[in-house]
Amino acid sequence: MSKDAVNTAAAASRSDAAQVPADAGDAGYSKDLKPRHVNMIAIGGAIGTGLFLGAGGRLHNAGPALAIAYLVCGVFAFFVVKALGELVLYRPSSGSFVSYAREFLGEKGAYVAGWMYFLNWSTTGIADITAIALYTHYWSLFTDIPQWVLALIALAVVLAVNLISVKIFGEMEFWFSIIKVATLVGFMFIGIFLLATQHKVGGQTPGMSVITENGGVFPNGLMPVVLVMQGVIFAYAALELVGVAAGETAEPEKVVPRAVNSIMWRVGLFYVGSVVLLALLLPGSAYSGDQSPFVTVLSKIGVPAAGDVMNLVVLTAAMSSLNSGLYSTGRILRSMAMAGSAPKFTARMNRSQVPYGGILLTCAVCVLGVGLNYLVPAQAFEIVLNVASLGIISTWVIIMVCHLVFVRRAKAGLLDRPTFRLPGSPFTEITTIVFLLACLGMMWNDPEVGRKTLLLVPVIAVMLIAGWFGIRRRVSATADQELSQFTK
Repeated sequence: MSKDAVNTAAAASRSDAAQVPADAGDAGYSKDLKPRHVNMIAIGGAIGTGLFLGAGGRLHNAGPALAIAYLVCGVFAFFVVKALGELVLYRPSSGSFVSYAREFLGEKGAYVAGWMYFLNWSTTGIADITAIALYTHYWSLFTDIPQWVLALIALAVVLAVNLISVKIFGEMEFWFSIIKVATLVGFMFIGIFLLATQHKVGGQTPGMSVITENGGVFPNGLMPVVLVMQGVIFAYAALELVGVAAGETAEPEKVVPRAVNSIMWRVGLFYVGSVVLLALLLPGSAYSGDQSPFVTVLSKIGVPAAGDVMNLVVLTAAMSSLNSGLYSTGRILRSMAMAGSAPKFTARMNRSQVPYGGILLTCAVCVLGVGLNYLVPAQAFEIVLNVASLGIISTWVIIMVCHLVFVRRAKAGLLDRPTFRLPGSPFTEITTIVFLLACLGMMWNDPEVGRKTLLLVPVIAVMLIAGWFGIRRRVSATADQELSQFTK
């Protein structure tokens, strides 16, 4: 029996949705995430190490034009979250885009979406524990502790938090986001004060002259700006967490629109605003990839312990990312397991209504990252970061494809679109998909890392195809069971 038949039966029984979850993986969750949790998860997803640390190297390469790259990528990231938000209001699900892929693209689409997302977060988790270990080594107290030991401790702490309850996860993300936002707001006040008072930074008077006297907006030409796009896209990864969190909040129809709509101005303020300030305070050549650009500025004006404070914030951002990754993959894998496309144990939940099976599977991959930190501590971060970018771009493309099918079905009268909508369909979805695929193609221009990463695509494709042939009978059997329930 095809999965499309199940979807048709499910659509016909929409009035019974209160009794039977549209996605079997949605049953059993608590609704303990409060509006403040979801709002701060949205902010936390928009602010990560990509800004606090990664912006330094990108400013060095692209100059002030980095602000344009952040703005362009931010607009497309907003389109993705807006599309996901509309799907959430149509049907909230902890399975999020995997659940929507199952409904609009069939089980094969859900299978690809889920495992590519797992690839993204499991490898991002490795990057996060590597980053945490590196940041912790900044303080002399921890210098003698091996990098792999610190990585293992970080993983154990965040795992424990995730397994206790979703409420504890929400609280942890809430305070992580508060720290990140407070730091950015504080820096922006300092930057504006330096501009207004013309206080010298590193012996140079801040203002437009810093840009005009150092090569202008594009000091190194257009190509460096194009090349950083893929990294900028990764900086916005985790915005889709809003869709996953919506399945565990009591009033998604009220919370999600507010959280999604606020993302755009936050991107403009925090990312674009911060980069513009940084460009006005120091020339791009003054920044580097191995130091936070905020630390660079603060150290130039003699702020005591600037490095310590910012290192703590970057450490917080990495912990937040790891925390979010375990949370989201646990829910996604449970949705897949209930459909037969993930191992059965990933569907298991503990007494606190936490899908511990999926979380433990992600942790198992992260433990491999502990091994990487032991074997190649210098290269561990770069290796996994580029693989993760394949996962996030494919996830965003699938979200937009799902939305295209969703709108088409709405126009055919098969379902109702909520009033909260992505504007400009289908032009918006198609343009976003083309842009994301172009960002992926740009990686070919980086022979050292990007090109090698793209060569992994055929390998991943073969693994996905082999995996599908391994589980298709189980998926078909599960689909038959679902259909029999709908038609009783």
